[in-house]
Amino acid sequence: ENIHRFDPSARWTWREERALIRKVDFKIMLWTCLMFCALEMDRANIRQAVTDDLLPELGLTTNDYNLGNSLFAFSFLCAEVPSQLISKYLGCDIWIPLQMVLWSLVASSQFTLSGRFGYLASRVLLGMLQGGFIPTVVLYLSYFYKANELTIRMGFFWTSMVFADIFAALSAFGLLHMRGVGGYSGWRWLFLIEVSVESCGIPLQLITRTDSRVQGMVTLVFGILSFGLMPAGPTQTAGWLRGEKGWFTPRYVLPVDNGLEITANKRKKKREEVILVNRIIRDDPSKGGMHNREPVSPRLLLKSLLDFDLWPIYLIGLFNHVPYATPTSYLTLSLKGMGFSTFQTNLLVIPSQVLHIVNMIILTYVSEFTGQMSLIAIIPQFWAIPFLVFLRFVDTTTVSKWTVWLVMTFFLGSPYSHPIQVGWISRNSNTVRSRAVGSAVYNMCVQGGSIIGANIYREDDAPHYTRGNTVLLSILAFNIVLYLSTKAYYVWRNRSREEVWNAMSESEREKYLAENWDAGNKRLDFRFAS
Repeated sequence: ENIHRFDPSARWTWREERALIRKVDFKIMLWTCLMFCALEMDRANIRQAVTDDLLPELGLTTNDYNLGNSLFAFSFLCAEVPSQLISKYLGCDIWIPLQMVLWSLVASSQFTLSGRFGYLASRVLLGMLQGGFIPTVVLYLSYFYKANELTIRMGFFWTSMVFADIFAALSAFGLLHMRGVGGYSGWRWLFLIEVSVESCGIPLQLITRTDSRVQGMVTLVFGILSFGLMPAGPTQTAGWLRGEKGWFTPRYVLPVDNGLEITANKRKKKREEVILVNRIIRDDPSKGGMHNREPVSPRLLLKSLLDFDLWPIYLIGLFNHVPYATPTSYLTLSLKGMGFSTFQTNLLVIPSQVLHIVNMIILTYVSEFTGQMSLIAIIPQFWAIPFLVFLRFVDTTTVSKWTVWLVMTFFLGSPYSHPIQVGWISRNSNTVRSRAVGSAVYNMCVQGGSIIGANIYREDDAPHYTRGNTVLLSILAFNIVLYLSTKAYYVWRNRSREEVWNAMSESEREKYLAENWDAGNKRLDFRFAS
């Protein structure tokens, strides 16, 4: 779809490219972050809701809460690859907004939750409709950013998720005070209003009359606007909300020198579309191999799934965040169980989230600056060791609740390696179809890890969760070995290829490249990021 802007002879300055990157950040990246905020608000407000007696009012136990989290993650997991296949057929610019509109309708129904079945059904439907959103966004952003730029943007992408969590905690502090208004519980108002009503200026009298139809309004509005604000690609930015001429200049703009226009065969300000297309292709020629609305065939799907060189990162995705996922999902319940009020609990989670943002951005920048993936992404595993040891061997009922809160704050304020690993998958795929499928499979593994994490703390192990914390420490040790093994594997693969490649003559290399241009990460001249 961008072939008409492909120009191997195109040249531009670093200053022009940096200005264009800032423009893409503002037009593309900022909106994807806002969409992610909408997703996070709709899927994670359950953590605030349980602090306001959602479980006893619906007749649920903590095991039911675990089951709901597991079903959400399982549904999310199952939807990943189908969602990616749909996005490759329809286009990311169509599928992502459609997803948002559909899940906003399900989010709206949570105001009327009643009983175990309704709770579990809502988690399943939300998971099914939100699944695939993240890898589809990663694929979409790869149309506009080079590999080294994408990792940093992924850091800011997940930062927006944490900002959404902080905003959810702050808004919950006020919304849960509405318990009794209209005869409803505070957690129902939380599901109904959260940010949507305040943002849209809807009076409470109208909310009371419209009940569940109002909830999810922000996501619904975001979804509708996304149809107009998400261009299909760098050369397809004209649209009903983007203007008839689009965002990027399609033709040469001649600069002025001493008041006179310089002729077209002299110095020119390069076309923005030409720069966007050619900078991406030169960084990764494989991105020119598929149309953005070209479906992945069953043969290519199977080929991508069997790409064993990506399996180590999939395995990392399955286990790396489990030591954090379990305490995170139980943080609000644990704080309330220690004697903090509902409102204190929702405010006390904010410091850990702020620390989490700072550490995540630092970790992502360090990874990109050093060019190291495994050895930087492993840092959160070492971070968790002293805190999990404390939770495992110290009786938290005998120490100050503020001491426990401080430990949990620094524990969950850890760096987050997920942005590094998402960029890692994209970089090591080296084809569009592997990038599309690989991102989805990786996120499936992450959701599989969420299922594991949701079932480690059990009711018969409460309140100290001695058995659960022992399991988490064991997984932590396994993760450290896994990261180091992955590093060793990719170094070995690169050295093996280097030996074969160096033994080939120049003519043999040219013949090989001509015959294997679409071999992806199996090409002998491709080197894995490690």
